[in-house]
Order: sequence, then structure tokens, then C-alpha cells
Amino acid sequence: MRIILLGPPGAGKGTQGERLVKKYKIPHIATGDIFRAAIKEGTELGLMAKDYMDQGLLVPDELVVGLVRERLAEEDTAQGFLLDGFPRTLAQAEALDAALAEMGTPLTAVINVDVGQDALVERLTGRRVCRGCGSTYHIKFNPPTVRSVCDKCGGELYQRSDDSVDTVRQRLEVYRRQTEPLIAYYQKQGILYTVDGSRDIDQVFAEITSYLDQLA
Repeated sequence: MRIILLGPPGAGKGTQGERLVKKYKIPHIATGDIFRAAIKEGTELGLMAKDYMDQGLLVPDELVVGLVRERLAEEDTAQGFLLDGFPRTLAQAEALDAALAEMGTPLTAVINVDVGQDALVERLTGRRVCRGCGSTYHIKFNPPTVRSVCDKCGGELYQRSDDSVDTVRQRLEVYRRQTEPLIAYYQKQGILYTVDGSRDIDQVFAEITSYLDQLA
């Protein structure tokens, strides 16, 4: 099972990804984790990526794809993998396809978790984080027992700067401009499946796995 999860910030990709990797016993692969591991291990590509990051520069697509390819060649991906947060652009998607074709491991499916913008803004701006233990809450969907107080440690809950309305709308616009074109790209390949992510978490998971099980 070789899967890509697509969807805007706040769509619930993280939650669904956690469940999918457990069900199908495949590794969850995120570019941030790949960067950290490669840098820690001191690989050639990892050191090159670190050089860009230390300068505050974006890591070039060809280097990102190289790091992803290294990760996909590891033993734990024999039964498949779940890519989250990559590819982000058409150029990355095309390079990934070329790499997977060379490896003889084409994608099984691309799952697009679709949620309307108003719902995404509500989800993201309602998040609150504990200053003490880092636990997360939502003022509507998962509120603390006492307003602004963490249930677990009694710490103060606050809104992260990247969860403000203006920042959230900017993040969504970046996704719409850079990543949304991948929907049409994978649709043309016949491997895209879109699921309504505005519903209950269990309903979304059940629909995704029902579709994937048909492909197994």
C-alpha cells in the first residue's frame, strides 16, 4: 500500500495518517522527519539540506526528492508507505513519479481529504495549546473543562501565532496556489480518491479504508 495524503491545513490528514499506518503496518513518512534523520546521521544529502536550512533557505526540489528517495529505499517500506506533506508542488510530484518508476514501486492511491475553507478556518483558529505540557484543545470541538486552563496540568492555554485568522488564510492560500494543482495531476492518472473530511473522524477513516481495501 503506497499512499499519498493530500489536503489543506486543518483537514485532518495527521489524524487519518496515524490510523492508516497502524492499520496497514506501513511507515508514516514526513519530509520534516526525513530531514532531521538525514542530518542526524550525517548523510551527504542531509548535510546539503542542513546547509540550506541554516541559511534560512528553502531546500531545492531535487534535494528533497533525493532525500525522499533514500527514505523510500529503506527496508521498512517493503510493504508500502504513507507520504504526508510531500509532494507539495507539481515539480515535486513529477520527480517523485520518476523516482518511483525507476524503483518499480508506483503509487497505489492518492487520498484527497477535502474540507471547505470556512470549516478549515474555524478548525485552525479554534485550536489552543497548553504552555505547560503542550496538550492541544479546540474551543468548539474539544474544549477544556475550565476555559483557558489545561485539564491535564492546569497550565495556561494560548493560541499559537500561526493559528490567527490572517495567518490561517495565508496558509490556505499558499496551499491553494502550490498544492491544489496536484488534485488534477493525480486525477488524470486515475489514482485520486476524494473524501469529505468535514464529517466525523471515524466516518472519514471508514470510507478511506473501504476504498483502499478494494485496491489491495
